[in-house]
Amino acid sequence: MGKSRLVEEFVERSGVPYLFYAASRRPLHEELQLFVDEVARSNLPGADTFRDLTVTSWDAALRLLASATSDTGSIVVLDELPYVIAQDPAFEGTLQTVFDRILSRHRLLLIGIGSDLAMMEALSSYDRPFHQRADEMVVPALSPAEVARMLQLEPADAFDAHLVTGGLPLICAEWKPGQSLTDYLRSAFANPTSALLVSAERALAAEFPSEAQARTVLGAIGSGERTFTSIGRASGVTAASLSRALSLLTDKRIVHRATPLSTKASQEARYWVADPYLRFWLEFVGPYIHEVERGRGDRTLERVQRSWTTWRGRAIEPIVREAIDRLGLPLGPDGSAGVVGGYWTRKNDPEIDIVVADRAPTAKALFAVGSIKWLENAPFSRRDYDRLVEHRRQLPGATDETPLLAVSRVPTQIDDVTVLGPAELIAAWPSGDPGV
Repeated sequence: MGKSRLVEEFVERSGVPYLFYAASRRPLHEELQLFVDEVARSNLPGADTFRDLTVTSWDAALRLLASATSDTGSIVVLDELPYVIAQDPAFEGTLQTVFDRILSRHRLLLIGIGSDLAMMEALSSYDRPFHQRADEMVVPALSPAEVARMLQLEPADAFDAHLVTGGLPLICAEWKPGQSLTDYLRSAFANPTSALLVSAERALAAEFPSEAQARTVLGAIGSGERTFTSIGRASGVTAASLSRALSLLTDKRIVHRATPLSTKASQEARYWVADPYLRFWLEFVGPYIHEVERGRGDRTLERVQRSWTTWRGRAIEPIVREAIDRLGLPLGPDGSAGVVGGYWTRKNDPEIDIVVADRAPTAKALFAVGSIKWLENAPFSRRDYDRLVEHRRQLPGATDETPLLAVSRVPTQIDDVTVLGPAELIAAWPSGDPGV
């Protein structure tokens, strides 16, 4: 269902001996013993040499590992690699040295797994030991198109499901094909152990075991605060602590930071939770999980239903912008696609949902300006058109000739406006072969 499960399936089907070691946050001597025990329990040909063995360093453990591998091929999996590196900063250099001098001479596939994307990418960066020694693979969540196919939903409903599940397979697996959003939430909120309820808490506990301020700041962003000032006010942390927390959250790619896109530079940064599921959980689930635990999930569901339209209208914006970016619409004068962002001022006058430009963060030319209208029964209207035209006049770099875009959940057609609906947007993510 995730990275570890994917690799576990791979090694089991490979037909060759393998070791699957999952690191924890234990003290170094306990972590080394756990590694030794895992080797001893593995099906590597030399696993018996690790029985009743004690090692005092990763260098010794990894050198001995080479003697346990098979001449015909073996796989070694190091899961939760960032945990090991955080505990022992010398591990990277040790692994690289042993890999170059010993392990690389064997028929060995070494797989490192980690949830901290920034740290995993850093492992092969220019100044790190494994630079140009490894191939990178990012395992993304299911896309809106894949959610639609898996859950047998129409495009508009699939986007709703994606906003709730984030495309996480474990949560999607609980959603019965064809089930409505309300019916799914009712069943999930009736079960305190539902993946919808527990997945976020487990992930946050793993990412921030001792970062209480980062969790507090994340909660403020998840509740809808978007500016530095409002996040600080809601979280109650000092400016210096807030800066550190935001830096940590953005480095881990849990929070996204953006500035207005126009031909005029701006520092009016805004923040939002990058993962749709975590965004939903922080708003509707985490603060009220006690209700579900005492059997009052009906209250949680009522709260979602009461706020869903307003919350969804804001939450869909980054997904719509990603879809437009993926579609690569030839909006530039030379047919180029450009980059996609938004525009706002400190007072949100104007606030523009979609801006397509030649480059970011400060553009030389703007290709299009757009608005998102994501309501059940109200399409993008002539009144919305007039408001968009007025906002275009206030956008630095835009002219009366800058093309207009409209994204509408309900089908509509307005002259001089390119309109995109759920079906057009979901096509940005190829859904693959339905027969697979």
